[in-house]
Amino acid sequence: MHDARPIGVFDSGVGGLSVLRALRAELPNEHFLYIADQAHVPYGPRPLNEVRGLAEGITRYLLQQHAKTVVVACNTASAAALHSLRETFPATPFVGMEPAVKPAAEYTRTGVVGVLATPATFQGALYASVVERFARGTRLLEATCPGLVQEIEAGRLNGERARNILAEALQPMLAEGMDTVVLGCTHYPFVIPLIQEITGPDVRVIDPAPAIARQTARVLAAHAISNAPEARGSAAYYTTGSQPEKTARVMGRLLNEEINVRRLYWHRGQLKSA
Repeated sequence: MHDARPIGVFDSGVGGLSVLRALRAELPNEHFLYIADQAHVPYGPRPLNEVRGLAEGITRYLLQQHAKTVVVACNTASAAALHSLRETFPATPFVGMEPAVKPAAEYTRTGVVGVLATPATFQGALYASVVERFARGTRLLEATCPGLVQEIEAGRLNGERARNILAEALQPMLAEGMDTVVLGCTHYPFVIPLIQEITGPDVRVIDPAPAIARQTARVLAAHAISNAPEARGSAAYYTTGSQPEKTARVMGRLLNEEINVRRLYWHRGQLKSA
């Protein structure tokens, strides 16, 4: 039996498209529903309880649209809500983001790893657990890159402000001997070329999206909910922001294809179709 229901994917904005891009490459036969909660972007500075409520509301909407599994394509939402989502929706398989500290600790030769993430990700128990399990003996240098998410949301991937934000974060790390950078926010893979310009070719940049895509494939197989392998997959896009046309242009640039974006809105903690 094959399951043609879609996979739900969500983020605070367009950053989760880095994960969706990897998912579509890994699972070309699957259908996807992507929600950008741009009414609340960025999630990073928000209280964990607020992010938890937003994640639950988005998940309820995705399940109403018959999503068979949900990929939390946001490090902040994963840190804040993944555990509670699994408790609240026990029949639904979830895949979340985990900072790629383990492969970084295995790869580094200098023992110094940079981690770029939001404040909420650094404060979450998930990050602390990963560090405790895998980063002993590794020196982690952390930076929150304030303002970078907003630059990426606006499609300014190579602008002076984005460059300055990254240089301010990365140059002190380079001075400390960093040879590996972990991207702990799904927005950040879209500025990998800019990161590499600053760090040079000898620093490895770790994007967790391909690993998340492979994990999603394993979850589908384990629950016997994969679509027919010969099927042709599709993707539908939604935003809670007020300018879906602008969002469509930014998404189209990030994915290098024409995108149609439909609008959703929040009403008393629930998502509704506009």
